[in-house]
Amino acid sequence: MRVLSSAPFACCLILWSALSLAAQQPPAGQGAAPKPRPQDTEVFEPVPPVVVPGASNTGAPSDAIVLFDGRNLDEWVNQRDRSPAGWTVANGVFTVNKPVGNIETKRTFRNYQLHIEWLIPEHISGDGQARGNSGVFLASTGSGDAGYEIQVLDSFNSKTYVNGQAGSVYKQHIPLVNAMRKPGEWQAYDIIWTAPVWNPDGSLKSSAYVTVLHNGVLIQNHVELKGETVYIGPPNYGRPYDRAPIKLQSHGDPSPVISFRNVWARELN
Repeated sequence: MRVLSSAPFACCLILWSALSLAAQQPPAGQGAAPKPRPQDTEVFEPVPPVVVPGASNTGAPSDAIVLFDGRNLDEWVNQRDRSPAGWTVANGVFTVNKPVGNIETKRTFRNYQLHIEWLIPEHISGDGQARGNSGVFLASTGSGDAGYEIQVLDSFNSKTYVNGQAGSVYKQHIPLVNAMRKPGEWQAYDIIWTAPVWNPDGSLKSSAYVTVLHNGVLIQNHVELKGETVYIGPPNYGRPYDRAPIKLQSHGDPSPVISFRNVWARELN
């Protein structure tokens, strides 16, 4: 029997290994793919502007528009005729003057963060909707109570319809929880308002959204509004607007008037 030499087979094996290795190498003139680094996903611009927080959790930050500083209502006007606001200012707070009616800011806003504190009198009487009723209208879009309302009311151990209690988006969204302090103690709302947007033909492009914290507790979590506040009937978006004042309500119920303090807003672009 003739024994065949293994040399040709060995040469073929060496040649195949070399070709296989060459196929795994990058083309001439190109280096190996770089190894991912942490720095590849680190972004350094744009640098966020510095904002100095208020002296307390409720104090106005450095970029806020102070709408009430405890001294006057120069940032507010009577909604009816744009005359001076006419509500009572004393001891660092301002109080509803019911005969005067609603007041609203001189400035107009689109998207913003709002902080406002409010007080129901300690010896409140009445029940339901007659316990210190007022409202924060996030966009005042017409006369009277037109706009988008977050309810102000004594809801501490007091029953009413739940989409009309304190912290509700009035007649639209029930608050997630009741975070009410008892009458005679200051309440705080922190509100993030995203305004609705309309198409050029007046049709709605995107709804309004709102997030609300009551005394630091989340009670409305980026909820979508169905339209403006309506006392009777369903809400609707029948009144397009671009920018609008913030309004405070002088409600017609017979209950004692309520007070406000420490009001500021930050425009959100």
